[in-house]
Amino acid sequence: MQGREVIFEIRRVGMVAKATAIDVETGIEASVTGPASAAEFSLREAARRKLAWVLGKRGVQTGG
Repeated sequence: MQGREVIFEIRRVGMVAKATAIDVETGIEASVTGPASAAEFSLREAARRKLAWVLGKRGVQTGG
């Protein structure tokens, strides 16, 4: 997903964290959940990978 601007949002509620990655150009988003104790980097990376998968399924070129 080189060259694509992505916005991340992480919300922790109780023992669960929800990370959302949003592709700025298309507005497409993907979310993952994990333990609230997970590192922010890990949550962001999982959400970014899922977003890349969603974009690919929709035929959006991700640049690598």
